[in-house]
Amino acid sequence: MDHALQPYTALVPRTDKLVVQKVGHTALVTIDNPPANTWDSDTLHGLIELVGHLGADSEIFALVITGRGDRFFSAGADLKLFADGDKARAREMASLFGKAFETLRDFSGVTIAALNGYAMGGGLECALACDIRIAERQVQLALPEAGVGLLPCAGGTQALAWLVGEGWAKRMILCGERIDGVKAERIGLVEEVVEQDQALATALRLAAQVGRQSPMAVKVCKSLIQGARRQSLNSLLPEERERFVDLFDYEDTLEGVNAFFDKRPPQWRNR
Repeated sequence: MDHALQPYTALVPRTDKLVVQKVGHTALVTIDNPPANTWDSDTLHGLIELVGHLGADSEIFALVITGRGDRFFSAGADLKLFADGDKARAREMASLFGKAFETLRDFSGVTIAALNGYAMGGGLECALACDIRIAERQVQLALPEAGVGLLPCAGGTQALAWLVGEGWAKRMILCGERIDGVKAERIGLVEEVVEQDQALATALRLAAQVGRQSPMAVKVCKSLIQGARRQSLNSLLPEERERFVDLFDYEDTLEGVNAFFDKRPPQWRNR
């Protein structure tokens, strides 16, 4: 990293359970809700507000999310929320989880989960909402909801199957199988496995690479890549070509090409 992490002062956080720092064009969000970094109403509302704000910040190109400490990325929802069987609360929380992680998924920049410990249930669903996942070798990943009579309700049944295929999604969800970082990389659930205490540094280095890309080009490319989840490949090819031409409406396209010929770093203006 070129610079040390600094507090992100452009926003007064809704909750102190999400700590926000900045380095270069990267925002680092740390889930800080001990002992297991669980998600609750405060953190979910806070994530929605935070991602919306970062999406409007022209200086932020990438978002890295991790958990405080060395044991938990996030253990997901606090099961005490559902212990009394209140159906109205279940509906409210399911909606809030879905909105929070869909907001994270739709962030215009690049999102990277630095998995430094257990990522269970809603914790893994948070990581699934990110574009890229870096996991330490020792982490444990699972969607264990069916073991307590529930199901993953924040995108888990859909995103996991999309990433790893139906068979592994069924092993993890229907059979309650946990996997470590090494197996997660092998089945395609994470993009890289690293040694203990290296996930955050690796994620921040990768995020720094995003800062060298055109933010507008990244935004358009991301929307096209994710569009393949909803449509067949061939149906998006004409749109891909049109969006390529649309980029010529922005100064960054001319800047990027000319910076290449001038052998200098581009100075991006559009987000």
